[in-house]
Amino acid sequence: MNDTPATILVAEDDATTRTFLADELAADGLELLVADTAKDALRLIETKFPDLAVLDVGLPDGSGLGVIRDVRGADRAGSRIDRHLPVLVLSGRGSEHDRLRAFSAGADDFVPKPFAYAEVRARINALLRRSEGRRRTGRLRVGPLELDPTTRDVRVSGRKVELTQTEFALLRVLAGAPTAVHTKADLLRTVWGFRSHSSSRTLDSHACRLRQKLGIDGARFIINVWGVGYRLIDDPGLELA
Repeated sequence: MNDTPATILVAEDDATTRTFLADELAADGLELLVADTAKDALRLIETKFPDLAVLDVGLPDGSGLGVIRDVRGADRAGSRIDRHLPVLVLSGRGSEHDRLRAFSAGADDFVPKPFAYAEVRARINALLRRSEGRRRTGRLRVGPLELDPTTRDVRVSGRKVELTQTEFALLRVLAGAPTAVHTKADLLRTVWGFRSHSSSRTLDSHACRLRQKLGIDGARFIINVWGVGYRLIDDPGLELA
């Protein structure tokens, strides 16, 4: 098991319920993030990277189901949201129809209100056990190059490299299959959403800047395959730290 305490986001508009859950979960040794709106919940998911979210359906500025849909739809390469985040839904409505709506939106589990804390805790434990393999294990490594898709931390031989969101998105795609040649069309579609070669200059300029930023100690990771696209390699001549 991961020795680091899991971080739980509790998004609940009722102050009494929110405080109760946060206090009980914190007393059980978990790290807590709290939100009372859908907007704040999504912001915390994007910036604080919780290991699990407990979402109320009835939030004042929108439905918790909308938050789930936003999370599950975060499939762009540059997104900071983990679309596989485990989500437990709380709802004052517990009919079969309400449960099916939650699961259809992408919820992993559902608990109707009023609830017993022991059941909520047990269900959180079960979701965390099932997701243990994904907790903080998403780092990619290509020789001395390391990147964390969740925090967007990039390092070469342990030295931090500052990248823009688009530069990181491009690097993430290349690092996902470091020896494969990624065509310009595929990269434009995945990173920028373009469906033609009309903006290939955008790709070329970002690839050039990314190559320069990663070029610590003479490393050369970004290779231009003329007439095709780009690939990422580990420079075999690089002295590793």
